[in-house]
Amino acid sequence: MKKQIQYSEGHAKFLKGVRRKKIIIWTARLGLLAAILVLWELCARFEVIDPFVTSSPSRVAATIAELYATGNLFYHIGITLMETLTGFFAAVILGYAIAVALWLSDGARKIFEPYIVVLNALPKIALGPLIIIWMGTGYPAIIFMTIIVAIIVCIMNTLTGFLQVDGTMLTLMRAMGANKRQTLTKLVIPASLPQLMNTLKVAVGLAWIGSIMGEYIVSRAGLGYLIVYGGQVFRLDLVMTATIILCALAGAMYAVVAIIEKIVTR
Repeated sequence: MKKQIQYSEGHAKFLKGVRRKKIIIWTARLGLLAAILVLWELCARFEVIDPFVTSSPSRVAATIAELYATGNLFYHIGITLMETLTGFFAAVILGYAIAVALWLSDGARKIFEPYIVVLNALPKIALGPLIIIWMGTGYPAIIFMTIIVAIIVCIMNTLTGFLQVDGTMLTLMRAMGANKRQTLTKLVIPASLPQLMNTLKVAVGLAWIGSIMGEYIVSRAGLGYLIVYGGQVFRLDLVMTATIILCALAGAMYAVVAIIEKIVTR
């Protein structure tokens, strides 16, 4: 049987205030979303805005129902989700491993750091034609685009977290006879955990950007493909529907990372 924790009156009042604040924030968030959707629908119904250009919530809902009825909804969502998750995990794992290697070797870090900065500034879309030549026109090209968009930021943010570890603690580890590997595993990695969580949050957005960029360049399926196809045939309801689904998926993925952050940093 779970033991009930007894709080003092003041602490219980504080916790009640925290819960009330969370409820108010979530109510405001959902209320704002509902207000935006209602205003959007009313403006489209009364033709304050052109519904052909801007679509409307009801037309988006009808398009989602159409995609579901034809079996295309989860097919396109699944493909984009697969590309995004694959590129996300690959970029995070590779970026973390490279950051560890650069932290372990000061010489390598000083040599490669300028190149990493230049690669980060390079517009990745410019590599599109080369990626098609290198990787072909299938999923590997889109996943590769996702990786190159996210990996540089993963390297830089993670390495920054490593380098920001308290110098006094590093000196203490050296004084206690710890080698570089022990310092990394016992101090640097645990101390930089909040930075890693922030890196994951940034990588979520970059992974979605990379996968959609890849689908813009070369794809035969996916939400990016639906956006391109909808724009080509002037089915702007399809464009808005795919965009809204992307926003929902990106938000859900970010929420998962935020939950993991709470569990890990606890």
